Amino acid sequence: MGSKMRRKQQVWYVPQPLTPLMEWPDPEMQEEGNKKESSWEVIREWFRATKNSPGASFSSPFDGAIQPKKQDLRLLLGVLGCPLAPIPLVNDPIDRLHIKDIPMETSIANYIIQQYLAATGCLKQQKCAKTMYATGTVKMICCETEVSSGKNVKTLGTRSGENGCFVLWQMLPGKWSLDLVVGGNQVIAGSDGKIVWRHTSWLGTHAAKGPQRPLRRIIQGLDPKTTASLFANAQCLGEKRLGHDDCFVLKVCADRAAVMERNDGSAEVIRHVLYGYFCQKSGLLVYLEDSHLTRVQTPENEIVYWETTIGSSIGDYRDVDGVLIAHQGRSIATVFRFGESSQQHTRTRMEEVWTIDDVVYNVPGLSLDYFIPPADIVDNLHSP
Repeated sequence: MGSKMRRKQQVWYVPQPLTPLMEWPDPEMQEEGNKKESSWEVIREWFRATKNSPGASFSSPFDGAIQPKKQDLRLLLGVLGCPLAPIPLVNDPIDRLHIKDIPMETSIANYIIQQYLAATGCLKQQKCAKTMYATGTVKMICCETEVSSGKNVKTLGTRSGENGCFVLWQMLPGKWSLDLVVGGNQVIAGSDGKIVWRHTSWLGTHAAKGPQRPLRRIIQGLDPKTTASLFANAQCLGEKRLGHDDCFVLKVCADRAAVMERNDGSAEVIRHVLYGYFCQKSGLLVYLEDSHLTRVQTPENEIVYWETTIGSSIGDYRDVDGVLIAHQGRSIATVFRFGESSQQHTRTRMEEVWTIDDVVYNVPGLSLDYFIPPADIVDNLHSP
């Protein structure tokens, strides 16, 4: 009876093929009637408006009714709300050390991951938790934009922030659901293990192309097992001092075939790389950095590159049912736009400070129904 009631109340179900999910900046601020415009064309016009507006914050040529502050926040949510890791998770067991017939850099990385699992307490667990629930708070801050045209550099916009909160559910393998609300704007995203999707009121529903990948927010110290699985085939690049910590640096990157699957029209993903910094003293993950480069050809045959870099400091590890979970962190994202031949470039900086309030493992009653993708895009197609 309970299951039937949940299905009746559930407004999400598997839709028809969705439009691609853009993992690069997507400030598409048009009215409903203009949503068929190219997303990359909208972004280009958005940056043109930024460069041509000397005193104001960001403005959109498509929608003068949207306040600049709200538009900045939507850009923030598009970049930092629910980014994905560059590669899928490894299905092989990660609680055993493998050093035979693999490169030295990979065997060293494998050993570091074993130390990380031991430091977080995962190796002591008799049974792996199948489900997880977490709540937290965030503060997102949009900083200034730097516009350079060769010799001249000008800075636009002001530093402004908004508070928010999120709820995250996870079911292994590969299923998760995120509900994030910041400054009155909501982002709902999730995965049913096969398709990753995102829904916002201003962009509608979009699906990610390419292989199914985990949510970056989960690997930021929230789920050590998932983090370890992501770095299972990593390379060790050596050592680096980060603040007061000496760290081992591990690298994973999407292969060429995987990034080609994520291409969308005139947008071509060049690379997506993730670096993990593991403290030599504690064995814990203390910093994550990923870089995502995309090449776009405009209708005027102009080549534009977009590089999004997100660096996350991770800390305040606390014991939750015998596992150390990071409860605080800070992410700094930089969106860098530059041309192939032009000297002009634009650099926008944004931040997120997050805190975990509650974590629960093996959630009673959590079922597959909670991870069904949304159906609102189908409802809109069939509405009169």
